[in-house]
Amino acid sequence: MKLSDFNYELPEELIAQDPLLKRSDSRLMVLNREDDSIAHKHFRDITEYINPGDCLVINDTKVLPARLIGAKEGTGASIEVLLLKRHDDKTWETLVKPGKKARPGARISFGDGKLIGEVTDVVEEGNRLVRFEYEGIFEEVLDELGQMPLPPYITHHLEDKNRYQTVYAKHTGSAAAPTAGLHFTDELLEQLKAMGVKIARVTLHVGLGTFRPVKVENILEHHMHSEFYMIDEEAADTINETKKNGGKIISVGTTSTRTLETAAAEDGTIKPCSGWTEIFIYPGYKFKCVDRLITNFHLPESTLLMLVSALYDREKVIGAYKVAVEEKYRFFSFGDAMIIL
Repeated sequence: MKLSDFNYELPEELIAQDPLLKRSDSRLMVLNREDDSIAHKHFRDITEYINPGDCLVINDTKVLPARLIGAKEGTGASIEVLLLKRHDDKTWETLVKPGKKARPGARISFGDGKLIGEVTDVVEEGNRLVRFEYEGIFEEVLDELGQMPLPPYITHHLEDKNRYQTVYAKHTGSAAAPTAGLHFTDELLEQLKAMGVKIARVTLHVGLGTFRPVKVENILEHHMHSEFYMIDEEAADTINETKKNGGKIISVGTTSTRTLETAAAEDGTIKPCSGWTEIFIYPGYKFKCVDRLITNFHLPESTLLMLVSALYDREKVIGAYKVAVEEKYRFFSFGDAMIIL
């Protein structure tokens, strides 16, 4: 299977740069696998496609405001530090730009010295280990000084940090938002619950690897990045009970999907678990747990588009993307959504 099979033409002006005023006002493309039909709705209409007894599975990870802009002590040179992975209480693996100004021993000041980082080592792929000095609680300092690590295709400044968080974000640890969930409001979730729809929370901390391009033409040679996930007993029980009673498992986003398909037994049941997943879902994959998918419109030639194409026919997915371009849907993180029935 070739990388070029997942390409499509996208005019740059269709890449959404800002979130809409109201989350659920985004558009919703409805793909029906039974009759191959396409319908155009708004996200608030999602209630028409979820039935009592179904289970909506959401990823409650919370994005870390992990982008820090500081000044190198001694020279004042501007340095950007992106937090990738926590090693201990004060030490993080980071991506530093420009790297040549961040050799071991370099010290970087953020927020006029509220936070100081010292580069202690250079590790895999040129990443830096940075040890931080601060007063108080690191997460509170970071919330004050840090910026959201928006994807590289978003060039506008985000005025409200919370718009790159889902309304149900809980467990901090992601380098990017699970963007399919950005369309939900508290009111919409309450409406679904009142209808008799169950909601199961899982956690997958999205890594920056989600933005890494696939660089091999034969996609089978691609190595997926690793991401940490957790499923507790309550979520597992809710999912299993739904399956047992004949309800549909509706996954919100590719991250929830990867979590469920990693954890699922062959019969689709889930046990409480946690760990690291490198699951790569592409056409030919047989889904064990997920019945339906709510997702955004993804980058050409991305592993996310491959996952969507595994749930539905690849040519029909690419065809639907062409329709989305013609209908001027908004693409990527702050863009519109689709549901695959």
